[in-house]
Amino acid sequence: MASGEQASTSSADKQLDVNILKEIAKKDLVNGAKTLVLDASLAGPLGLVTEVSLLKHHGVDKMFWLEPGPLTSSTNNIVYICRPRIKHVKIIADHIKRHAKESRKHNYTLLLVPRVSTLVSRILEEEGVLGDVTISSYNLQFIPIAEDVISLEHENTLRELWVDGDETIIYDSAQALLNVQRIFGHFPQIIGKGDYAQARRLATLLSRQNPKASNGSSPEPLSSSSSKIDSLIILDRRVDMITPLLTQLTYEGLVDELVGIKNCKSFNTTAGATSAPTASTSTTPAAIPVVAVKKDAKKKHHLTTATDPLFAELRDLNFSSVGKKLNQVARRLNEDYKTNLQGQTVAQLRDFVGKLGGLQTEHQALGLHTRLSELIVPLTRTDVFNKSLEIQQNLLASYEVTAQLNAIEDLIAQGADMQIVLRLLCLASLTAGGVKAKNLENIKREILQAYGYEYLPLLLSLSAPSLSVLFPNPLPPSTPSSVAALKYPFAQLRKSLRLLIDDNPEALDEVENDISFVYSGYAPISVRLVQCIAQKGGVISNPAEKEKASNEANSAGDQKKLSIGKVQAHPIVGWKGFEDVVSVIPGQTVEIVQKTSNNVVASGPLAALGSTTTTTVVFFLGGCTYTEIAALRWVGRQNKGRKFLVATTGIVSGASIIEGIAGIGQSAGPKTTAATV
Repeated sequence: MASGEQASTSSADKQLDVNILKEIAKKDLVNGAKTLVLDASLAGPLGLVTEVSLLKHHGVDKMFWLEPGPLTSSTNNIVYICRPRIKHVKIIADHIKRHAKESRKHNYTLLLVPRVSTLVSRILEEEGVLGDVTISSYNLQFIPIAEDVISLEHENTLRELWVDGDETIIYDSAQALLNVQRIFGHFPQIIGKGDYAQARRLATLLSRQNPKASNGSSPEPLSSSSSKIDSLIILDRRVDMITPLLTQLTYEGLVDELVGIKNCKSFNTTAGATSAPTASTSTTPAAIPVVAVKKDAKKKHHLTTATDPLFAELRDLNFSSVGKKLNQVARRLNEDYKTNLQGQTVAQLRDFVGKLGGLQTEHQALGLHTRLSELIVPLTRTDVFNKSLEIQQNLLASYEVTAQLNAIEDLIAQGADMQIVLRLLCLASLTAGGVKAKNLENIKREILQAYGYEYLPLLLSLSAPSLSVLFPNPLPPSTPSSVAALKYPFAQLRKSLRLLIDDNPEALDEVENDISFVYSGYAPISVRLVQCIAQKGGVISNPAEKEKASNEANSAGDQKKLSIGKVQAHPIVGWKGFEDVVSVIPGQTVEIVQKTSNNVVASGPLAALGSTTTTTVVFFLGGCTYTEIAALRWVGRQNKGRKFLVATTGIVSGASIIEGIAGIGQSAGPKTTAATV
């Protein structure tokens, strides 16, 4: 359905061409270097904008991981690409000192992603090698990972912001969004919601750093607004911590949960794809993970609609519908092969040969997704998986919370994965307004005894006021009022934002025709907040039900039905109509209207021309899930005249959030991003 609609859209109804961002990144990367030493965590993002063959074409002779130990290079020029982290700079300084002792002369260039840091220069100066290194920046910003999704591919943003207190990513996000403005035009409006005012800070940075922007306090207005973008919506991840803790139930989301997707690549764990490469900085060069792996022992699949049209049809489906869809595609391919092979004339045979390439491509895609589905199905039938889903559904409905806490303790006794247990415990805390102190302490004790006391810092971080996702109920009397105000009002939002769809036969059609399909009956709060701005009618009632009623009332024809079903997108007018709902969510509300040079408020091109299709940029500060992307795509299909471009600091899941805060796997970059040639 989605692919059919995309095929039938007019040129005015197409998405913004975000591939220009990839070309800019590619142009900045190619610099004629001879030896490339790469931070392993950047291998995946770089693989999305360039490939090894292109680097070699521009003079890159060898590539190594940035690791401790000696670096042997036969070339004169050595280029390091890494993020500005102390451990990386120490390794680089050690390489330079080793070469100096061995009387080997090289020209060193350090490219920092995404910008130069004063801290790096200071460390190199303390190490006594600052004069030997040319420091520059490689401005790797938004990377297109889908036709409607761009990502900074920055790992552990949540930990950096709300555990470590490192706000560097806010500045980097502002720079990336400013770059989007330079390409597509200024955002007429900036609207957002952000706990601890992170969204406010980001919006303020955008308006301050843009000399032509106006947030109401500056006399200098915009000279021109974008004709393609009607607004920027900024959502702080802390505004909705419930959604990423849930198990994603779309095809792409479930693949991420159970198999793993990193930098658009899915890994087949049964083929040993998670094993680490044996590359060493001293002997074996590493390759950016775009080159195909020659050995079957390590398999990975690049999930992209550019080369896999079937993925576009499957990625946003609820997993319960994937089997039926694969069966339909298999039957259609079988019929296409039979029909074409029955051709008798030369012309018919020529047509068959012309279609054969496309059929074979689709056949290969069908095989890939069938294998992935076969890998996932057994995992979804385990006792732990189904018990986890049951606990999630009961907690969302506030059904017998004490019984759900007992069920979580049972999972600990069964040896369930630590991240599953902690996700459920945090979910219970957020949905119920806290957990009884005695129960909470007992479960914490059981977690430490079962999984190890090395997770004590993780429990402390989850309970800290900055995150506030694990707290007792009632709060201790000594709790400051500022911390008490951070308690999440889930019970109130569940009703006002229509978060749950009743699980009964009458509501089945409504679930399938609402954003709640991504969690089989639960609508993500973050996407409901986007609807409060860009599709206000969709919050109160289901626009798909209106479409169904219109289609039943009209018997003129399919095309006419389709045109009646889509609702014309309304102009962006901020949080109007939902001020009371938004005000109960912790965090400041952001509304900045930027003005044109003639002091006329620019409320978006839709205000002036209803037939124009514009794009609303939704930026998730702290990461977003594949299910939220699927839900936003659904909202976009219901509107006529508005598309959505999802921008994010990175793709997250409940597992990646818990493991990121715990510091698990931070040094495991090469395990999933490297490939040996």
